[in-house]
Amino acid sequence: MTDLIQALHTPVAEPGTGQVVTGTAVSRVDGRAKVTGAARYAAEHPAEHLLYGVVVSGTIAKGRILDIDTAEAMLIEGVVEVMSHMNRPKLRSFDLAYKDMTAPAGSPFRPFYDDQILYNGQPVALVLAETFEAARRAAALVRIRYEEEEHDTRLTANLGRAYTPRPLKAGYEPPPPEKGNAEKAFKAAPVKIEAEFYHGVEHHNPLELFASTVIRAEDGHLTIYDKTQSSQNSRWYVSHVFGLSKDKVTVRNPYVGGAFGSGLRPQYQLTLAVMASLHLQRSVRVQLTRQQMFSFGHRPETVQWVKLAADRDGTLTSIQHEAIAETSQIEDYVEVVVNWSGLVYTCDNIKLGYKLVSLDQYTPIDMRAPGAAHGMHALEVAMDELSYALKMDPLSLRLKNYADRAPIDDKPYSSKELRACYEQGAEKFGWSQRPLAPRARKEGSEWVGWGMATGAWDALQMFARASAVMHADGSLVVSSAATDIGTGTYTVMAMIAAEAMGLPLERVTFQLGDSTLPVAPIEGGSSHVATVGSAVAGVCDKLRLTLLRYAQADADSPFRDKRLKDVEFAGGVLRLKKNPDTFISLGTIVRNTGRERLEEKYLMLPQMLKQRKFRRMVHSAVFVEVRVDEELGIVRVTRVVSAIAAGRIMNTKTAGSQIVGGVVWGISQALHEESHTDHRFGRFMNHNLSEYHVAVNADIHDIDVIFVEEDDRIVSRLGAKGVGEIGLVSVAAAVSNAIYHATGKRIRSTPITPDKVLAGGP
Repeated sequence: MTDLIQALHTPVAEPGTGQVVTGTAVSRVDGRAKVTGAARYAAEHPAEHLLYGVVVSGTIAKGRILDIDTAEAMLIEGVVEVMSHMNRPKLRSFDLAYKDMTAPAGSPFRPFYDDQILYNGQPVALVLAETFEAARRAAALVRIRYEEEEHDTRLTANLGRAYTPRPLKAGYEPPPPEKGNAEKAFKAAPVKIEAEFYHGVEHHNPLELFASTVIRAEDGHLTIYDKTQSSQNSRWYVSHVFGLSKDKVTVRNPYVGGAFGSGLRPQYQLTLAVMASLHLQRSVRVQLTRQQMFSFGHRPETVQWVKLAADRDGTLTSIQHEAIAETSQIEDYVEVVVNWSGLVYTCDNIKLGYKLVSLDQYTPIDMRAPGAAHGMHALEVAMDELSYALKMDPLSLRLKNYADRAPIDDKPYSSKELRACYEQGAEKFGWSQRPLAPRARKEGSEWVGWGMATGAWDALQMFARASAVMHADGSLVVSSAATDIGTGTYTVMAMIAAEAMGLPLERVTFQLGDSTLPVAPIEGGSSHVATVGSAVAGVCDKLRLTLLRYAQADADSPFRDKRLKDVEFAGGVLRLKKNPDTFISLGTIVRNTGRERLEEKYLMLPQMLKQRKFRRMVHSAVFVEVRVDEELGIVRVTRVVSAIAAGRIMNTKTAGSQIVGGVVWGISQALHEESHTDHRFGRFMNHNLSEYHVAVNADIHDIDVIFVEEDDRIVSRLGAKGVGEIGLVSVAAAVSNAIYHATGKRIRSTPITPDKVLAGGP
């Protein structure tokens, strides 16, 4: 399927938008659909004779289910069934069948597979009823008896049994071997610092609740609207778990209300909804509650140790960075925490280490800038500490050790404009006016402090396909099974295609969010523009050539002997560059073929042999002003300047919004977000938005975003990298460093809550 799928209700630009150039600020083409409610999310698609499923969550952390009493629940009017491991349909038993495209090493969780309880909050039953209200009422009446076993959910009490993880996870790179002799250099250095960092569990809280609506056709075909960052990953998972051929299942996700990692893996509501649909041969919807969204995946609790040493002039002589994080008993969830310390600053002696501790909790999951959010925080706070030990400006220390080649392996960077980020960010912020000493400025009851930090993230490119269909009416439909989690994918891809074909933006439809469309990678790692965008550019190249060839078919054609370099596509026509008055509309070319459409397809493969010779990264410099009321322990982040080097920026409006969103999340990480566990029960206690704090409007003040000029044709043919993750990286570090500058108190754990400010650490 490569032409327009009507059920997706794919948005297009407003009439009259006209031609736009990539790199300019263009409003989202899906904006109107979202603000008017026309955009439907996973739980909003109607179906006849729909059953509503409500999950019953387990209440112990480890053990097994002895009995499930459903008698009282079944008495509620409208209840059709209560499903569990005791009456589920047949499932495949092999671990491999439950592996999705992003699964780490180990045995994935299998909902309702048997009576074993692996973590608190595990789904143990599903009530299905004719109405949501009946299902919810009945779910409260399901009685579960357990045989409980001892459990352990404490990371810091179990550091002694940390182990080297299995590295089998897409995108994970284990720490490289030691360079030089870091400990020897540390001992010999005249200036050194040593610090321990702690980061608690954080949970995703996207606006859209996780949900799956399974619509069953008369022939048994399942159309599933799922909250996911990859429709094809969900289709892959469902097909393997239930033994369904892929032509029996279509997964759609045309609109996703936030995800940033929580939708990378198929979540258990998808499994349960499909299970119920197959069992009852009905359409089924399962939507999780906000509390239940704390029962799958989280940014892992992590402990880090950083040791830095330098000569008295600030030259780094030793970098040591180790981390231990938690995972589940069933999978080795891994993320790149420490490797960044070998990629940012020049140093001859670097030692990195990363281990895991398995606990009786659910497997962690990627959360925006996974690994870097913690790892860069530790490195950048440690660099700030070192600057004070050296009596050196923090920015000057970073410039002193600026790396023109990756220190850990001496590879050149594909592009690196971090120095420009420092310069432009500092100028915009007014960094040169910063007093070096802490506690130098007080206004009213608040100490004022300035801090900065360096950000780094990978510049990824995967493989993708795209199709492009030029219609006889002059409109263009470009398709790929990509995902837009609110980042602007609809808009940017349409812009790339519109510019390539010389069409007004409103004449181009970029279709995504359906598993039957050409293959696209999971929307993650800030790779969609470099990957899918390059596929879109590639298919448009092929389509332009095809149109030119058809325009040459007539023996009297003015384009007869012309090559692509002799013509241009603009205003919906093909014309001669040297004689723009000689043209033919693209729709006419199609009609002259006697067809209604001309189609091309394209497979974009990264140039791995070329790319592997380079370190491909995006960079940022973050400058922050805080005001701290020491008597109340309250921190306000009053100014942020984030200077970003991320290749060519395709749309400054959508990219800028992503960076602003990342900064907001970074402030939230720095000051608010943490999930607290009651270890007696192995349960997250603050599993709601009243107790799990996130930044709100009152917490956010001035945020300036600067995109420095950069063009990287090694990462992608577009010159673009990605901006999804980098906006968050090191914001928390800059906030922490600013708090030290304001108060002289070094707080190394996040979130930096008022009690820590009052106590002065850690």
